[in-house]
Amino acid sequence: MQIFVEKDYNAVSEKASEIILNCIRENPRIVLGLATGSTPEKTYKLIAQNYKKNKLSFKEVKTFNLDEYLGLENSHKQSYHSFMKKNLFNKIDINIKNTFFPTEFISPGKYEQQIKDNGGIDLQILGIGRNGHIGFNEPYSSFKSKTRKVSLTKTTIKDNSRFFTNRKEVPVMAVTMGINTIMQAKKIILLASGKNKQKAVLNLITNKISNKNPASILWTHKNVIFLIDKACIKK
Repeated sequence: MQIFVEKDYNAVSEKASEIILNCIRENPRIVLGLATGSTPEKTYKLIAQNYKKNKLSFKEVKTFNLDEYLGLENSHKQSYHSFMKKNLFNKIDINIKNTFFPTEFISPGKYEQQIKDNGGIDLQILGIGRNGHIGFNEPYSSFKSKTRKVSLTKTTIKDNSRFFTNRKEVPVMAVTMGINTIMQAKKIILLASGKNKQKAVLNLITNKISNKNPASILWTHKNVIFLIDKACIKK
């Protein structure tokens, strides 16, 4: 794992967008694994701005999202379908038919097969939860897990509640890529920013590999870039 400590959230986002854009330039038919949430939001904004300026085409790019809530319509403003359209897909020339979400392939093995049929994920983008989750693989998820329905922990529900006007609207279940699914990606970028991620980042850096901390399995992957800002490690 390569660890880069950047000045702040903006610098993390700039570095991440540069890596992603360079990968697309090298392989215009790249298959991307995409994360949602506040951490990659600026990264997607910078990618969209670059597209507007330089017209790097996304027509042949395919994407697989990490996760999606259960119980929300795709059109709901807090669904990850809506997030991706708002923050990236509607701002570039990607073919929507080339964008995939796990809720479309809930049956065991179907999302994995769809990924395999498209050549596998070349570059997977990840965030990290305060409890060390990646995707919606909460603590004690099996490292062998594949795409499946999951119940969200109280910590994750609380963290997600800031996006909803009513706490009762916050989904308690989701569909997520499994940890094994994520680990099949050829290259992974993990992003973290802010003091609220300090514990997760320090646990990842200093603790042993354990399913209590799902992100720790990334130490066994041969090609991971960990981009964090100083706020993550400064006490």
